Amino acid sequence: MNTIDTAKRVFQIEAEAIQALSYQLDNHFSQSVETILATEGRVVICGMGKSGLIGKKIMATLASTGTPCFFMHPGEAFHGDLGMVSPKDIFIALSNSGETEEVIKLIPFLKDNGNLIIAMTGRPDSTLAQNADFHLNIAVPQEACIHQLAPTSSTTATLVMGDALAVALMEKRDFKPQDFARFHPGGSLGRKLLTRVKHEMKSDNLPFVTADASMKDVIHTMTEGRLGLCIVDQGKGIITDGDLRRQMEEHPDRFMQQTATDIMSPNPKTIDAEARLSDAEEQMNQQKITSLLVSQSGPEQKIVGVIQIYDLNR
Repeated sequence: MNTIDTAKRVFQIEAEAIQALSYQLDNHFSQSVETILATEGRVVICGMGKSGLIGKKIMATLASTGTPCFFMHPGEAFHGDLGMVSPKDIFIALSNSGETEEVIKLIPFLKDNGNLIIAMTGRPDSTLAQNADFHLNIAVPQEACIHQLAPTSSTTATLVMGDALAVALMEKRDFKPQDFARFHPGGSLGRKLLTRVKHEMKSDNLPFVTADASMKDVIHTMTEGRLGLCIVDQGKGIITDGDLRRQMEEHPDRFMQQTATDIMSPNPKTIDAEARLSDAEEQMNQQKITSLLVSQSGPEQKIVGVIQIYDLNR
């Protein structure tokens, strides 16, 4: 079998494993969601080995989508880290076999501490599943590993179950893009949703020209401004480099005799300096333009900057 065929076989096996999860869901899933929503504590994710690695991804997804969460290594937990677990916390334990010793050893403490336990295992009859308050069945028909040894389909199933929990919680909380951005201020979405136009606009040495400015002055000002445009009479009009090219092609004989008023586009599109970058992007996309003049709130609507589509994707 060549490598392409091997890859396709892995995709097929793991896709079937994921599909099987939908038939294994029961009320324990919805009860787990409601329990997490109702808790005043946090969610603690715990797993050993490959399950632990998947657990860290589930933890990151939950935390970034509005569920206070942290990961706890079972070995470290047994040697002091259990002090971080409050009675109000929900404990999600991951173990495909449901018999992972390092995880099982934590059950007496969790019971004594009053923690609710959600177990993700592939064996409903396992020690972990039987001692949990809720069990999420992640059993798979087979691993993608040819020797049925390396966790492959089972870890994929665990990850997908974690994603299902996270998305269900998002929907229950009516989690909005703005909420996501608050937890991701360094990402492009967070930047666009949280950053104001005034923080990214160009405001120094804006290319202003008067209405009667000559073409020579317009070209010079546009070149110096390096924005590809000129602002006429504090925003009464705008001239872009495209306007200049079209005028040169259509009226080569009298191009240099014209003034800014002759070729400007009146009433250019503007946006308030306090608007979000996402608002600027939406407006430019809808109006199929690449630049907006930025105005400052007040009776005069003074132009204080320029924001361009290129500023949004840096």
